[in-house]
Amino acid sequence: MASGTREMYIIAVFCLAQSLAQIGAMAFAALLPAFFAEWSLSHAQAGWLSGIMFGAYAAAVPILLPLTDRVDARRVYMCAVSITMLSHLGMAFLAEGFWTGLVFRALNGIGWAGTYMVGLKALSERVEGPAQSRAVAVHGASTGISSSFSFVIAGAVTAQFGWQAAFMVGAGGAFGALLVALTLFPASPRRERPASAARLLDFKPVLRNASVMAYALGYCVHTWEMFVVRSWMVTFLTFAAAQGHGAPNVLVPTVVATLASLLGTASSVLGNEMARRLGRKRWILLVFTISMALALAVGFTAGAGYGTAAVVCLLYNAAIYADSSSLTAGTVGNADPERRGAALAVHAMLGYGGGFVGPLMMGLILHVLGGESVVNWGIAFGHIAIVLLVGPLAIRVLKPLDLPGDRPGAD
Repeated sequence: MASGTREMYIIAVFCLAQSLAQIGAMAFAALLPAFFAEWSLSHAQAGWLSGIMFGAYAAAVPILLPLTDRVDARRVYMCAVSITMLSHLGMAFLAEGFWTGLVFRALNGIGWAGTYMVGLKALSERVEGPAQSRAVAVHGASTGISSSFSFVIAGAVTAQFGWQAAFMVGAGGAFGALLVALTLFPASPRRERPASAARLLDFKPVLRNASVMAYALGYCVHTWEMFVVRSWMVTFLTFAAAQGHGAPNVLVPTVVATLASLLGTASSVLGNEMARRLGRKRWILLVFTISMALALAVGFTAGAGYGTAAVVCLLYNAAIYADSSSLTAGTVGNADPERRGAALAVHAMLGYGGGFVGPLMMGLILHVLGGESVVNWGIAFGHIAIVLLVGPLAIRVLKPLDLPGDRPGAD
């Protein structure tokens, strides 16, 4: 098989598995308005349930990703996707309220950590050179597309069969991903000298890599913002619809959330190409600036009508995703190949640590402010603009390197 054809096959197989694994990814976020009534949740509890998945993700990656520097990443992936399947089955058949839901949401985060980032690590080992940046972007796109459809799938399945069935669909997708990994994943490249046990959890060289840390810190606040919006968009749009005449029959909140995520996925892939052409650092700084402006505005659009709120959510989500692949590719491309697992662990730990705190902070702010109102939503979303300042500061201070094929950016 020719080198280029083999690379395309490898990327396609990994993207197929990741797409199947993510079918149930955002089912809980899609159904959050229903869970307020189903489980009598407060906004603070909703924030915990939304964020715990990403907190568990952040706690798992320092173990799972460095482990792939020592053992075949395919084995770790198959174990993790099995955990994802079990977490969905637990939500469908065993979860009865906040505490049991918290357990299965945490298990889902562990499974996600071992599929998305471990899959990315395994893919990056098999596709090197200039094609690697695009492989990272396409892998992220497959994840984004599938998780985008998880909103509308969960909404449609719930409407016909109940919310438990939505999680059963997610479990079926995870089982499909397990079969793909078992039968189609290519063997891992041989290592001349596997990482020693002493080096397995040694993150000091990664922390000393200024380029990796700059992109990872940017990814931290990017993911904070991204998962606030993904976790709370359906709830926010449900509130916006209640201020007027409701949502149109077609563009209900779960459909808008799906469209937003699809638009974001396209924006992520295009954003990586823009980073290559304009300079990675220049592009990331531009995206952060636009995102901060939209974060200050989006919450207040609930008072301007459902249509306006939906359009602004779509635009905002596109801006959020525009530097997603650019940041991750920056970390992958600047990492020491022998410590790429550890570098991605730091990247994911910081990123999904932000993904845990962000949705939780959103819920706590709404709880402290006394619940949902136009002003309270505006304040709650507005906190993101302050958090995002970390990203440009990290780029300016640490001055990360660009990647092969990038146009040199301004320091």
